[in-house]
Amino acid sequence: MTTIALTIAGSDPSGGAGIQADLKTFSALGAYGMSVITALTAQSTRGVDAVLAITPEFVAAQFNTLYQDIQINSVKMGMLMNKEIVIAVHHLLSTNSIPAIVLDTVMIAKGGHPLLKSDAITAIRELLLPLATIVTPNIPEAAALLDCGEAKNEDDMQKQGDELLKLGCKAVLMKGGHLLGSQSPDYLITEDNVIRITSPRIQTKNTHGTGCTLSAAITALLPKYNLVEAVMQAKNYLQGAISHADNLNIGNGIGPTHHFYRWW
Repeated sequence: MTTIALTIAGSDPSGGAGIQADLKTFSALGAYGMSVITALTAQSTRGVDAVLAITPEFVAAQFNTLYQDIQINSVKMGMLMNKEIVIAVHHLLSTNSIPAIVLDTVMIAKGGHPLLKSDAITAIRELLLPLATIVTPNIPEAAALLDCGEAKNEDDMQKQGDELLKLGCKAVLMKGGHLLGSQSPDYLITEDNVIRITSPRIQTKNTHGTGCTLSAAITALLPKYNLVEAVMQAKNYLQGAISHADNLNIGNGIGPTHHFYRWW
């Protein structure tokens, strides 16, 4: 049976992150991808120049049109922009049944441009975290969700992951890419287990959209595998996409990962 994955996120016209990266990732991992767009951005590898939010009503209209026609196996939430959109998405996902829900807490672009208004952070914490099968914050995003200082080491990461788990989600993937060192450590935390996952740190500037790509990969794989296997396969896929990123040579700034490295 075909896996049908939906992304609710912002558009990146450069193709490296957001909706475009999600759809590429879904396709690369054998899922049929669909999208609900929450925001339009004007951006390239050099950064974000402008952002235009879609109205919550039209976000809902996109979702409802799809849901009434197509059985959705999994959904990921990416850039949600503002509190009003968060509230709308919460209503959609809490009143319609989708088996697997991935929350990627997109807050800041690689170049530093904010992608989430401050009043939306509380709404995400209170409304969306309890719905999530898994949430995938990096170190700054976890600190923002918990309203605390950023993790300085792996012990801090694990403690903050535990605190996020208490907010109602079923699992947390704490991403440690912001720490220093030759290895990039992640922690997959559930009520029953803590799994440390490390990957060699790849020396490349072309890491645009890595968070979007990882969460999209988990979304594509969750309908086929258990949580741990889906996360491990998603991590392996992302590692390959980053390691081949320099082959693309796209733009003059922070370039994208190579979503189709297995075929090109």
